[in-house]
Parts: sequence; C-alpha cells; structure tokens
Amino acid sequence: MPRRDDLEMRRGLHESCGIFGVYAPGEDVARLTFFGLYTLQHRGQESAGIATSDGERIRLHTGMGLVAQAIDDLALDRLRGDIAIGHTRYSTMGSSRIINAQPILLSGPAGQIALGHNGNIVNVEYLRRELARRGYDFSTTTDSEIIGKLILSSVDEGWVAKIQYAMRRLQGAYSLVIMTKEALIGVRDPWGIRPLCLGTLNGGWMLASESCVLDNLGARFLREVEPGEIVLIDSSGVQSFKEGESEKRAGCVFEYIYFARRDSVMNGRLIYPMRLAMGARLAREYPVDADMVIAVPDSATAAAIGYARESGLPFGEGLIDNRYVGRTFIQPDQGIRDVGVKIKFNPLPEILAGKRLVVVDDTIVRGTTTARVVGLLRRAGAKEVYMRVCAPPLRYPCFFGIDIPTRGELIAARETVPQIAEHIGADHLGYLSLEGLVEAVGLPREVLCLACFTGEYPVSVQLEMDKFALETAKE
Repeated sequence: MPRRDDLEMRRGLHESCGIFGVYAPGEDVARLTFFGLYTLQHRGQESAGIATSDGERIRLHTGMGLVAQAIDDLALDRLRGDIAIGHTRYSTMGSSRIINAQPILLSGPAGQIALGHNGNIVNVEYLRRELARRGYDFSTTTDSEIIGKLILSSVDEGWVAKIQYAMRRLQGAYSLVIMTKEALIGVRDPWGIRPLCLGTLNGGWMLASESCVLDNLGARFLREVEPGEIVLIDSSGVQSFKEGESEKRAGCVFEYIYFARRDSVMNGRLIYPMRLAMGARLAREYPVDADMVIAVPDSATAAAIGYARESGLPFGEGLIDNRYVGRTFIQPDQGIRDVGVKIKFNPLPEILAGKRLVVVDDTIVRGTTTARVVGLLRRAGAKEVYMRVCAPPLRYPCFFGIDIPTRGELIAARETVPQIAEHIGADHLGYLSLEGLVEAVGLPREVLCLACFTGEYPVSVQLEMDKFALETAKE
C-alpha cells in the first residue's frame, strides 16, 4: 500500500481514470483505443489497458505506467477484433498495482464481460460483503470488480436488464464502458457525476470520457450519454435505455475547473471559455496593484489569462512545468523529497526579479506544494506574491472519483484564509467565491456537485471512507 507522503509530488487533485470504447467492424480497434487513451492520459497515469472482442473471444492486455509504457505494438497486434474498450487509471479505490489495472475481465453464467470504470461507489463495502456471502470471490481490491460481479449476479435476462439491476443497487459515481463478445455498452450513473459521451466514425461508434478524444480521432461528437442512461451498441446500431433519473443532477464541478481538457465540450459548453471566465471573475473579486499575472502551469493557465485580460495586467510565464514529474513509480527517498517541487516547476528569475506577481492556481489542497511554489518565486526574486485560486476553499473530501485527502488533511478545513496565506507565504490569498464559480461555469447550481466546497453530497456518504478498505478486507 503506498504511503501518503510517497504521493506528495503528485500535485493537486487526481481523478480515477479515463474510459474509451469503440464498435467499428473493419477498423483497427485496438490502435484506435490506444490513441483514444493517449488523449485521455491526463485523467490517469498509473496503469492502462485494452480489451478487444472478435465475436468469439475477448482478449485483454494491461500494464503499469503511462499508456505508451503499458501497451506496446506487440500487445496491439494480439488485440484483434471489431470491438474494444480501454482504460487509463488513477487509483481512488484500491492501490496502484497490476491486479487493479483495467479493463477487468469477468465471467459468469451469462457469459464474459470486460469492464472499465470511472468514479467511486460509496456502498462498495456493503455490496462486497453481500456478494461474498453469495459465494463470490475477488481478485482485485477495486469497486470496479464489485460493479462487474453485481451485474453478473443478476438473474434477469439480457445484459441491459442485468445492468439495470446493478444500477438500482449502486450508490455513487460511475461511468462505465462494458464489452461483451457481441456488444459495446456505455453506462452513466443517475446523477451524471462522471462524464461520458458518444460519437461516430466511418459508420462505427465510440464512447469516451471526453469529447476531445473524438476530435483527435477524426470522429464526430454526437451527444453526451444522459444521466441514468445505458447505451448498447451492436450490429443493429445504437439503442438507448433509461434506468431512472435522480431528481438532482450532480455533475462534478472539478471537471470544469481542472480535470477535463480545455478543448472538451461538457453540458454543451467548451471548457476553455469557462476557465477564462473563472479568472476574469477572480480579477473582479480580488483586484490588486501588481506587475504581472502568471499561472501555476498548466491547468490554471486559462484562468490566469482570464485574470490578466480582465485586470489589464500583462500575462507572462514565470514557471516552466515538467509535466511528467510525478508520473513515475520511482519515488524520491525522504532525504530528497523537497527537491520534487523544484523538478516539477522551474522559475525564470530574469522574468520574476523585482516583480509584484499575481499567481493563479486551480486549487490548494494540503498547502504544502503551494508553499513550496511561493518559496521558489521568492528565491527567484519576486517582490510580492498574491495567490488567486479559481475555486472556493476545498473543505470536504470527494467520494465520487477524485482522490481528495481526508478532511483533516485539507488545509481549508482547519485554517482561515488569512492563516492559509501566512502558511503558504503569500502576501495575500483570494479564493473564487462559490457564486462566482457557478456564474463562470454558466450552468444552474442545482445540476452541479459542489460537495467538496459545501459538504452537501448528492448521496449519503461516510465522511472518512477509506480508499484502501477493500485491500484490508482482502487480507
């Protein structure tokens, strides 16, 4: 099990994964999936995998690391078929080990399925105990396996009915790609917490966590999969089924702040202008007399540009980002751990010296990395540092697919804003208001999950759920 301090170099928040599926007879579906996952690399860097079906047999390959590390040409050559699903993982339930890599392959009386999951199930321990009492055993420590075995445990006829049975039992967040020998299936939870979209390419069909994948592969974006919807794709085309709908939509607001790529469309809106609007609203809420606006790269870059435009201050690059730091399993020992932030971000003293800086970031989690970034800027000669955060204070954990620490580890849960400013060494700290965030996103507040700011969760949760709970249960 990884220690929390071993993960310190992985700055900020991390989501559980990206998922992809394709039904395209005559196409090289394995390579399409590889490049689809490559586009979704930002959603998970711990492991990746692809499963394919030729109508008679499901083949699976998974590996640790980035997509290009986990899947090579030899593996792609073996993955033959007309249907494929793929997954790239960041662990939010279960540790980062090869047994937990996805897609997972499961068998039951109704046949065999491969499954990839984005999200978190909050009643997973209860469901696991129930399945164990019914004689099921488990080969992973993930909630994804529980979903698959719950589907296979249903006595209903047909895959759609079996999935509907599971949906009635599951509580939490799940976007799924499921593959049988003959069909590709997409599923989205009734709250719509995690994203999933549908597209078409050369008469075939694609499912993906984000629309940017479809753009990159030359596919046409059709629509988002609706909350509570099951999309079944087979030789007869696309069929849609609904398994109820929650009275409340709860799309994760951090998709708009941080997770989704800037070129993706969600809820009918492009992400990039939303982030510009977050920065502009920050400038109106927290104006300051400064010389330059810079971003903590690169998820906050659009918001920093928005701040600069609204304030009339020049935007500049003050920190250079090495985006691959933290995406490795070779962690530094304790003696050199503090070097991590210097490797991740390199300041430009010639640009920063003597400057009063507005520094825009997407969020502050523990405050440790932010303090080190401020220290880097000071040592590079910055005269004053005004931190601006394009999200409200993060005070509550997420249980729906984001690896947010326990509440006790969240600095905003135990310190005031002035105290946080002192802790990180900034001259002033300003967080975007909740009202400002909702306005910048441009969607009604009631369709967004804002629980990490407000503590108001769309479904009941235990406030200190354990990411490694199933690991303990297995042992």
